Amino acid sequence: MPRIVIPDDAPPVMAGSQAYRKLLEQTAVDYYDTLPTGEEVLFERIARAEVVINIRSSTRFTENVFGQCPDLRLLSLWGTGTDNVDLTAAARHGVTVTNTPGVSATSIAEHALTLMLAVARRIPRLDVEVRRGGWPRGHAAQMHGKTLGIIGLGAVGRRFARLGAGIGMRVIAWTMHPDPALGYELVSLDDLLRSADVVSLHLRLSAETRGFIGKREFEKMKPSAIFINTARGPIVDEQALLEALAARRITGAGLDVFDMEPLPAHHPLSLLDNVVLTPHCAGVTPEALEAGLELSITNVWNFLEGRPTHVVVGGTGARARN
Repeated sequence: MPRIVIPDDAPPVMAGSQAYRKLLEQTAVDYYDTLPTGEEVLFERIARAEVVINIRSSTRFTENVFGQCPDLRLLSLWGTGTDNVDLTAAARHGVTVTNTPGVSATSIAEHALTLMLAVARRIPRLDVEVRRGGWPRGHAAQMHGKTLGIIGLGAVGRRFARLGAGIGMRVIAWTMHPDPALGYELVSLDDLLRSADVVSLHLRLSAETRGFIGKREFEKMKPSAIFINTARGPIVDEQALLEALAARRITGAGLDVFDMEPLPAHHPLSLLDNVVLTPHCAGVTPEALEAGLELSITNVWNFLEGRPTHVVVGGTGARARN
């Protein structure tokens, strides 16, 4: 059996999963429940590995890492995002990279819906006031009949679009790869920003999308608009978002992701009363966790059997099977 390493299960999610127990029944695994504190520590953990199962996006796989790991054949990512991996370097060094698309789509979409309703109904603030003996009235917004603008029609974006339609919202969308067969009303990005009562972001972080939503985009939104981000923090110009919220150029925001994570204490976003914040947990439900971890291991077995699945980048001789 090839040497399999899990270098960064911190805080642990893989260790307690049924998928991991099944894996251990078939092969030994070098397992670490702390984050590597730098490239040197990561080298020590994976230097002789043929297969790495990556848990945390804070562990970065750079040109230097791939160059120092000549035996590495497969990097199996738990999750959809690949922004922590130099994909060009992986391909150059003959390393196949796989991920686990779609497994968290339902969980993340439900979380986006929760954030939207929490902002619209001012739930956190009302909860605090009632606990203090207050009995506030008014200032809640109804979403039925409003327009939901989806930016990005991947698995999560499509699922959230269905949830929005299910509560009576009109759904419009913009996507980088427009396809009328998706079944949603496709509009230009500017039209979406001007028309939507809720703007929800569902893009992958890449060189193309970093800073995609900034001052210009926030200025085009309605003053009554709500902005939702369950994708990645750096897709949004955080300073522009802060300014838009502080000046009430938009009504509010529901955010699960940030430029810096964990969000530092007393961060300016935490001081605003028109923001609902959660700790990058949209996809963290028992169902989504188990499905994603199991798929990350299934991708390993399929690769070793010569039929790689969910390939993001193919190494030498890799052939993808969907």
